[in-house]
Amino acid sequence: MPKFLQKRWHGYHTVWAFALVLLLVIFLSFYNTILGLVGLLLAVIGGYAMLKAEMKFRRELVEYIGDLSFRIRRVEGEAVSVLPFGIVLYSEDKTVEWHNQFVVNMFPHQTLVGVSLEELFPQLVKAIRETREKKDGKETQSKEIRLEISHEDKFYGATVIPEERLIYLDEITELVVLRQRYEDERLALGIIMMDNIDEASQGMDDQQRTALIAKVTSEITDWAREFNVYLRRLSSDRYLMMLNHRSLDLLENSRFVILDEVREMTADLKVPLTLSIGLAFGSDDITELGQLAQSSLDMALGRGGDQAAVKAGQRLSFYGGKSNAVEKRTRVRARVISHALRDLMQESDRVIVMGHKLPDMDVIGASVGILKAAQLYKVDAYIVLEGLNPSIERIMAEVRKDEALISRFISTEHAMQMMTEHTLLVVVDTHKASMTMEPRLVQRASRVVVMDHHRRGEEFINDAVLIYLEPYASSTCELVTEVLQYIHDRVSLTPVEATALLAGITVDTKHFALHTGSRTFEAAGFLRRHGADTMLIQRLLKEDLTEFIAKAEVVKHARMVYDHIAIAVAESGEPMPQMLIAQVADMLLNMNDVQASFVISERTDGKIGISARSMGKMNVQMIMERLGGGGHLTNAAVQLDSTLEEAEEQLLEVLADIEAKEGLFE
Repeated sequence: MPKFLQKRWHGYHTVWAFALVLLLVIFLSFYNTILGLVGLLLAVIGGYAMLKAEMKFRRELVEYIGDLSFRIRRVEGEAVSVLPFGIVLYSEDKTVEWHNQFVVNMFPHQTLVGVSLEELFPQLVKAIRETREKKDGKETQSKEIRLEISHEDKFYGATVIPEERLIYLDEITELVVLRQRYEDERLALGIIMMDNIDEASQGMDDQQRTALIAKVTSEITDWAREFNVYLRRLSSDRYLMMLNHRSLDLLENSRFVILDEVREMTADLKVPLTLSIGLAFGSDDITELGQLAQSSLDMALGRGGDQAAVKAGQRLSFYGGKSNAVEKRTRVRARVISHALRDLMQESDRVIVMGHKLPDMDVIGASVGILKAAQLYKVDAYIVLEGLNPSIERIMAEVRKDEALISRFISTEHAMQMMTEHTLLVVVDTHKASMTMEPRLVQRASRVVVMDHHRRGEEFINDAVLIYLEPYASSTCELVTEVLQYIHDRVSLTPVEATALLAGITVDTKHFALHTGSRTFEAAGFLRRHGADTMLIQRLLKEDLTEFIAKAEVVKHARMVYDHIAIAVAESGEPMPQMLIAQVADMLLNMNDVQASFVISERTDGKIGISARSMGKMNVQMIMERLGGGGHLTNAAVQLDSTLEEAEEQLLEVLADIEAKEGLFE
């Protein structure tokens, strides 16, 4: 406070004092006139002095306020100019009108007034445009926009206030660098496993097996050193990986070349050795990170091995997977599964078998096989079937001839009513709850068994009590047939049951031409010995002339891309069943120089279906997964909510991306 304010002795309180003096003077005048006049004179002199003091005070106050205002304006101008953050005012046409010294230091060799914001801060202009919203037919803007921008190796936090056409800039380079360092150094855990060491070393003695493992270990160690990965051997065929996020990014950008290197290094073996890798990142809990790494490894193994699965937060990515799953040479797992399934059935009040939506021959055959297994132990069992489709009409016509068998087929609603706490639900030919005939059954069932031959996808029935997932198998019917051989000492199949199982194998292997192993033929031989009718299967799989002509029309529109890929797009307005779309893809695969085929067509349900097939040199499963579908390495599909042109464009974009990064063919 200024001194003249502190020393002020006059004010409104002196007015009351002056009035009191006048009253005293008047009172005194009644007794002594001379003294009254003297008192009046003194009062006037005091009043004059008080008035002069008040006028002087007001004059000094005005001068003080004026001086203070001048100082504030001067300091304000200097302060705004030297503030440690930038201020920019821009016009309606997005050009700079005014800025402070901070912005000058950002662009030291450039005059900024009148320059377009698009030239100086393109990221800001883009953000301003993107945040505009249409409201009641008028264009409005958000009150404040906050984002980060970069300029000449420095980072700035920008706050835009569109209403005031004002931009604040503050340097946050240290914060961004620190944040990036934190992200780069976050921990990631992984597990490497030689997924087929027993098959690759079949017939080797101990010395040769040890030499093979040492050779592969040396290759893995060199690879880990190159990418700054700490490697710790857990067992003869398993390793623990510890790395940071930066190294994980490098591994993903390299597409995990170690997978190809190990496979090519052991290519001279009868069965090349392959690796499976599970990696996890994104959790601050190390225990959870380890569990996610094991889960990722299980995912890679469930998809057939020879690939890497990376779980980073909500993202799950797969790399590799260029080889078919190796067929197991022993049936130990089949025997163990069959005994576990037998115990579960005997502990249940009833068994309900369910496949995927739009069931095919494999679903019907596998369901009939599980039904038979339950009946061998006199357990009440039923098969869920809701509606028919062209792919199963003929086999169901044969099933109807067996009254005892057809009586075991029930609707989804009936199955929901029958479900109890002690009911066993067996899901066949799929491991995704959303793809089952009735997902509510999966949610309601307290015990679920999964039997499938598809490569494991991100969605999975994780709480199943028993999982028999073998990607090497040709079909679920093959898995069920092997289970039947071990589940009971005396298995007796009726001709219809054996035929249904063999029909499922025949359809999924394209008449034993694709995806078959020695165990596939052994299963077929077992079914043939139990009365499977191959001539009946031939009649069931005969083609309709009208359907053949429709498929030929689609084939007519096929074209070749990347020299060995055939793409056929059906005409708009002519929907086809999914089965026919798949059959067209199979037809194209039989043409010369075609290593993979893709058929795009409208489906009868209004969606766009894409069926993909390959001869094994291309992983069509990964291509379909990028579009939201899935399947096998040689057999996959997807359904899209788009147009034919958009579906074709999306497919070509995925093919171009894979070709640029890692190549389409093995």
